[in-house]
Amino acid sequence: MENAPPRLIDTSTGRLCDREAQISAFETTTVYKELLSLTMKYANLGMERIEKAVTTFFRYAMLSHRWEGKEPPLYEVQDNNVYELNPVEGIVKLQSFCKVARDRGHRWAWSDTCCIDKNNNIELQQSVNSMFVWYRHSALTIIYLSDVLPSSKSGALAKSAWNSRGWTVQEFLAPKVILFYQKDWALYLDDRSSNHKESTTIMQELGDATGINAQALVDFRPEMRGAREKLQWSAKRVTTFQEDIAYSLFGIFGVHLSPIYGEKKENALGRLLQEIIAQSGDITSLDWVGKSSTFNSCLPASITSYGAPPSALPSPLSEDEMQVSVSSLRDVVDLQLASRLYQTLDSLGAPRFAARRLRLPCITFAVTEVKRRRGQGQKTRVAFEIKAEGLRDLLIITEDRLTQFSQAKRSPQSFLLVRPWDRSLLELP
Repeated sequence: MENAPPRLIDTSTGRLCDREAQISAFETTTVYKELLSLTMKYANLGMERIEKAVTTFFRYAMLSHRWEGKEPPLYEVQDNNVYELNPVEGIVKLQSFCKVARDRGHRWAWSDTCCIDKNNNIELQQSVNSMFVWYRHSALTIIYLSDVLPSSKSGALAKSAWNSRGWTVQEFLAPKVILFYQKDWALYLDDRSSNHKESTTIMQELGDATGINAQALVDFRPEMRGAREKLQWSAKRVTTFQEDIAYSLFGIFGVHLSPIYGEKKENALGRLLQEIIAQSGDITSLDWVGKSSTFNSCLPASITSYGAPPSALPSPLSEDEMQVSVSSLRDVVDLQLASRLYQTLDSLGAPRFAARRLRLPCITFAVTEVKRRRGQGQKTRVAFEIKAEGLRDLLIITEDRLTQFSQAKRSPQSFLLVRPWDRSLLELP
């Protein structure tokens, strides 16, 4: 039960139950009494039988939905029968969800509207950090698409407002079993399979709409590798509270941080990215386009900065080109110097990020010429042609106003192009 929410709705009684009440309910069942009797008779009663009975009784359904209008908070539901509440606005949705969960054989149900005490900061923090785990261990996650009308055709899921919310990413990635329901609580596309993650049509539509690959949709595992790709999944999503766009990703990356509402989105996103780089050394999150953050200028101010495609590395040299390049260097580069350079690069430490300070091994290139390119750029941004020692010519588009200079007309300022060092470049393919 450590992986289950501590507060659940009993779908058979309509009552909200804490952990103690859930266990008490189990102790009144015939199954419990039979197991207790058997353990008294047979000291070696197999744990498998006990675990099966416990798992069956305590399995629960989770709700994934979009908040609309007035949703019922904890104090409205506590000490009341959900089914007897006045059926208005969010109450109707909660009642329907509990009935669907009950009819599908689940005694327990959880909704974020009324199963969390949002006035209790400790409970709220624990809930934010546990949400992914709760969805992961649910027996079923019911996804309610309130704006998908009856008899809708394929494509309605992609257009649903549910698909634009930040929290819903983990709510469909974490569970192993999900079912989509439309406005009238009928199954989406009338797909009556037991798990919509096994529906090729629905998963194809969800994949096309979210940009998430098919493997991750069906069998996602939290990890920090490929951080940029995961950040891009939420780049165009929105949350009611600006900090939540970062908090909703805690479970995706498997990190545990304290939510601090009021810290603003730059700090929330900065703390998340700092933790990812600090723990994994993955610097793909440094590949972004947009305004820099006050948390650290190497990081973006908003997750929308990951919406642009990742920058493409130049195409690798062919084997013949590589041989020609190496041959041309043999007579002009001192072997000992080259070996020493290799050893230096090979021993560079991994990226480290702590206390808002990024320690990042880099290679710097001296800029020798900056020239504005006319007729190219966009709105407030300006395009510049850049020449630097040791690099091909580059085109850079920036909001900064750079001083133009050349070899003939030097600049009073020094400009450097800085590239993070990737140790994998030293390794053979």
